[in-house]
Amino acid sequence: MSDRHEGFDWPALMRVAYQGLGLSPAAFWALTPSEFLTLLGPENGAAPLRRDAFDALLARFPDQRNEDENDRDG
Repeated sequence: MSDRHEGFDWPALMRVAYQGLGLSPAAFWALTPSEFLTLLGPENGAAPLRRDAFDALLARFPDQRNEDENDRDG
């Protein structure tokens, strides 16, 4: 059985984290994959959300306030 998990080269990721980024093991393992990609640089992360995609998200998931919040604001 291989120690390498499909899709992840753990030794390489840990080498980058510890030697390249200077992270401690605890800091590395506490990161989400998205946070780790952000630390690697902008070319490694997801593209920024464009305005049209943001507007589509707003339309699909509008902000909703419950009645209690409306009463306090008024």
